[in-house]
Amino acid sequence: QVQLVESGGGLVQAGGSLRLSCTVSGRTRYNMAWFRQARGDERDFVAAISWGVGMTYYADSVKGRFTVSRGDGTNTLNLQMNNLRPEDTAVYYCAAKRGAPRDLGVRDSYDNWGQGTQVTVSS
Repeated sequence: QVQLVESGGGLVQAGGSLRLSCTVSGRTRYNMAWFRQARGDERDFVAAISWGVGMTYYADSVKGRFTVSRGDGTNTLNLQMNNLRPEDTAVYYCAAKRGAPRDLGVRDSYDNWGQGTQVTVSS
């Protein structure tokens, strides 16, 4: 069974930075993504990176502020979040899937999820 473990959440003031990490067990190379869910809202796409060449994709709301990356040769996913805003407050989830790198922003296309890590941005 695939396991995804997130780390790095916390409380930060607006304008600050946080770095999230996610480790996926196993040797299979996965397409990986971050989603987030604010209280009372749906789980929304944040950023993704494909396996292989590592193409990256971002939600419009985080472009220019967030950077997704992966560790070389590992199933480790990172999300560097800069210039954080109160509206970035949410539980952040790591997701992974095998196969062709398509529909990377589609929540329901992922079948492996972490438990989530809370990010709170105070104003």
